[in-house]
Amino acid sequence: MSTPPLAFPASFAEKYRPVTIAGFIGLEKAKKIMGKFAAHPYQSAWLFVGPPGVGKTSMAQTLASEIGAEVHHVPSQKCNAQAIEDVCRMCAYVPLSGGFHLVIVDEADRMTPAAQLALLSKLDATAQSPNTIWIFTCNESGSLEPRFLSRCRVIEFSSYGMAGDIAEYLNKVWHAEGGNGNGPDLVRLAKESRNNVRDCLMRLEVELMAL
Repeated sequence: MSTPPLAFPASFAEKYRPVTIAGFIGLEKAKKIMGKFAAHPYQSAWLFVGPPGVGKTSMAQTLASEIGAEVHHVPSQKCNAQAIEDVCRMCAYVPLSGGFHLVIVDEADRMTPAAQLALLSKLDATAQSPNTIWIFTCNESGSLEPRFLSRCRVIEFSSYGMAGDIAEYLNKVWHAEGGNGNGPDLVRLAKESRNNVRDCLMRLEVELMAL
């Protein structure tokens, strides 16, 4: 008889990560655009711009899941010219899924200048990787090379006015996790976290531990 795998607890940020594009809080415009793109994906480059914790990287991961793409992740502050060459080499092969490669580059505003220059030919017809979708995330785009920006489709991830929606979502999590009726002021929690959903979930996790 086989032994069942051990179930390790996950943080709330991981446990309640959206599994569909439609499942994100707020972000109506981004959800609409990505929903249509997921239905008919094509080789392209995207830049998700917005404050921390609003769901930029999670949206990229969810898109990859919905279209069945093979994911390549370039971590924050690791994107240099060599990293670009390495990931492009991997994307030259047919994806294991048979569909698309999806490259996620976090904190693109921290890319080296050489990396941005290397991407100029990779994101247009000059030396484009086949069947590859690039998604770059950043908090602000002011430091990015204009020629790089001209090759990306930019989506703003705004957290403005999300406090009410976040509070409603946190209330569901609170009760799902066994919270009682004397929960924290969830609207205030969202505002104090500047509508950073990841931060809100971590703070709610701590509040539940204090019961």
